[in-house]
Amino acid sequence: MAAYLTDAERKRLIDRLHAEGCSCVIRNGAQTRLFHERGVKDLYRLLNEEPALLDGAFVADKVVGKGAAALMIAGGVREVYADVISTPALELFTARGVRVVHTQEVPHIINRSHTGLCPVETLCRDCRTAEECLEPIREFIERC
Repeated sequence: MAAYLTDAERKRLIDRLHAEGCSCVIRNGAQTRLFHERGVKDLYRLLNEEPALLDGAFVADKVVGKGAAALMIAGGVREVYADVISTPALELFTARGVRVVHTQEVPHIINRSHTGLCPVETLCRDCRTAEECLEPIREFIERC
């Protein structure tokens, strides 16, 4: 479980997210890791290959949709900062008691070309729990 972070430590991690062009920054205990993959790929890989990094972690992320929220919840993330978060993601976090701070809440995450919903957000749309989101996400990642 990550040690309690001060507001100054959280701010430094969020500043790093932006300054270093990361997709997300994860801090667990004394370990801080930077990630650069698009979408949910890094979170999916961590959940399956390095789950201890997520368990109890603080995650600073630019965009958090329902799929990313599901992966963080499944990994046991304790606290999240998001520049942008979808309402369905926020609802999943709230249901699990995950502390979330965000800059902007949107009804849903849109795709990179701004022509429709994010594909992972679409896959998870009808899932009621984080656990229900995991199989559609796995299938999506395997297709990509």
